[in-house]
Amino acid sequence: MSGRTFNRVAVLKGGPSAEREVSLVSGRECAGALRRAGYDVVEIDAGETLASDLVAARPDAVFNALHGRWGEDGCVQGILEWLRIPYTHSGVLASALAMNKERSKAAYAVAGLPVTESVLASREEVEASHPMAPPYVVKPYNEGSSVGVYIVAEGANGPAKLEPGAPDVLMVERFVPGRELTTAVMGDRPLAVTDIIATTGWYDYHAKYSDGGSRHEIPADVPEEIAAACLDYAVRAHEALGCRGLSRTDFRWDEAKGLGGLILLETNTQPGMTPTSLAPEQAAHCGISFEELCAWLVEDATCAR
Repeated sequence: MSGRTFNRVAVLKGGPSAEREVSLVSGRECAGALRRAGYDVVEIDAGETLASDLVAARPDAVFNALHGRWGEDGCVQGILEWLRIPYTHSGVLASALAMNKERSKAAYAVAGLPVTESVLASREEVEASHPMAPPYVVKPYNEGSSVGVYIVAEGANGPAKLEPGAPDVLMVERFVPGRELTTAVMGDRPLAVTDIIATTGWYDYHAKYSDGGSRHEIPADVPEEIAAACLDYAVRAHEALGCRGLSRTDFRWDEAKGLGGLILLETNTQPGMTPTSLAPEQAAHCGISFEELCAWLVEDATCAR
């Protein structure tokens, strides 16, 4: 690969979050792509010895393929800043802001982006009574990949009954009916709009990461004004949060309401990089191979992001 700034790259994968298994796959895929692109790659399963593992590996740059808490919320980014190792994707502040659904929605609102009504509630409050009139969604305010999400349907007899281990604080959000759309941003460029069609009822963790769990239609068969709005909103969300590298913003679109039915849900600062992941599919749609995408992310790596 000509014009390469870095040679030895550490790929961070796994980690202790609820998304560990997906991260292991992302890391494996990215490491393979970077080797094919000519980099000297070392793979690190991020654990308690991460800092010393990085010092021992002596990488020129880090490819962060972690997902979920600790790897995607600013914690690992802080370690990399401390060690002064250039790294991919978003920095400490943007990562923490995007992972906190309440704070990120406040940033979207300031930027004039459309969001739906939501409140924070304790686990006890969520299980005792309806925090808002159904239908609504209950989810952790600081997790990704639809981990721990509950939908309380209209006409439900009672509030959500959460599984053991659910967090003490949750976000309760007005349910938005309609289609699931998503747009990735690479640098300052929106890539495409994908229509995600789940085969399991809704786009939950299983649908995201299981073969046959969902079907991706790219480009999405939507009106031009909806496609243009998704591209515009994704870039504005990326900028509002201060994201770097690659991000992906998810939407719900209620067709009956036209443009007024397009709602921004969240921005993923480290989108999945698995065979079924959306951002690599959009890059490929734009003529960017998986190897080229991974290499671009490495060459974009810096500190103080």
